[in-house]
Amino acid sequence: MENRENMVSFIEVEKYQEMLVLCKSKAEEFLILGYDNITPEEVWDCVISAYKGEERPTLHRLVNDILSLKISKYMNYVMINMYKNNGVI
Repeated sequence: MENRENMVSFIEVEKYQEMLVLCKSKAEEFLILGYDNITPEEVWDCVISAYKGEERPTLHRLVNDILSLKISKYMNYVMINMYKNNGVI
């Protein structure tokens, strides 16, 4: 959640809203694959977690990273966060 707030300040709010539309599309794709509890915000958190310590990513890189996100990468992100948070997702 704090990643989301940091990233919103990182990019313009308007662009953040556009990115959430892409994240919603990705969450819907995961729904078709049988993963029905993934929200657009969780997709966003997964994507921006890759930018820790980096400078502001370009818009085309954000779009590419959202649209090319694979379920395996998302599940790895969830598992790592679960371990970091002592079992709390």
